Amino acid sequence: MPSAENVASNAAPAATEEKPKPCCACPETKQARDQCMLNSENGPIDCAKLIEAHRQCMAQYGYKV
Repeated sequence: MPSAENVASNAAPAATEEKPKPCCACPETKQARDQCMLNSENGPIDCAKLIEAHRQCMAQYGYKV
């Protein structure tokens, strides 16, 4: 599974890109977070770093999650 730092750094938007829809923003962090949640026995507790990485990525596009 990719680390939260690697996923977040790969998902940063370029300055000239338009703001994507929330469902399409940050697909890398979203997928990593979702896979962790589905495969983890403790859910959010085990996936906290991936959840935070996705929140930070979404915030770069102006979304509050």
